[in-house]
Amino acid sequence: MAKPPTAMTIAGSDSGGGAGIQADLKTFAAFEVYGTSVVTAVTAQSTRGVSGIEELSAGIIAKQIDAVMDDIGADAAKTGMLSSAAIIGAVAERLRAHRVVNLVVDPVMVAKGGDRLLREDAVAALRDVLLPLALVVTPNADEAAALTGVPVRDMAAAKEAARLLHAMGPRFVVVKGGHFGDDANDVLFDGHVYQEFHAKRIATSSTHGTGCTFASAVAASIARGKAVPEAVASAKAFVTQAIMKAFPVGQGRGPLNHFHAWWKGR
Repeated sequence: MAKPPTAMTIAGSDSGGGAGIQADLKTFAAFEVYGTSVVTAVTAQSTRGVSGIEELSAGIIAKQIDAVMDDIGADAAKTGMLSSAAIIGAVAERLRAHRVVNLVVDPVMVAKGGDRLLREDAVAALRDVLLPLALVVTPNADEAAALTGVPVRDMAAAKEAARLLHAMGPRFVVVKGGHFGDDANDVLFDGHVYQEFHAKRIATSSTHGTGCTFASAVAASIARGKAVPEAVASAKAFVTQAIMKAFPVGQGRGPLNHFHAWWKGR
């Protein structure tokens, strides 16, 4: 059997299994990509929210990256929860050292239930240190607003935020539309052209981990050799189906069904 594409997630652990590295690894597997993981923090988390967070040290996070890259490598990498400026600095330094170019940055700031996952003093580090390394950055409306100062309430504002984010260094920006508008419409900007991706909004409470899943799906498609616009389209379709075919788990915001293509009868 030929060597599969590989992707590395650098993110927090979700004990409920719906977001974070758990969602990332499920997504990689669904795209037939071998996934590796660098754990940045452990959260006590369920569908009802986050009840505790413990960060790992920047040193052990850096060593995890080295262990993966020195042995398995990564055709693409994806970052999620990087809760402090020290962690962001360590991750950025090791990604530069290993010449990781296919980097998808999900600027995780707040969990679905409203719990803050990025310290206030780390926002500048995310913007100034990590975004310039990104091939793609995938903020939702609230994250785009926090990084640019532009309230994102419609597609015109999403495009303006995407333009400002692109000026910070990433080669592609996707501002996701799950938090504004009647439908869930995203916009991709490459510095020259805006491309919109449309989907009907789905009435469901099973939306925990959508941001992690989307960014991981983009990274997995890039690892498989797809160009960024094609990777974004593939990720959009995957997340839409994973929400539509989700099943009830827990008492709060449930997870997606990452294996909807294989779990028959769903």
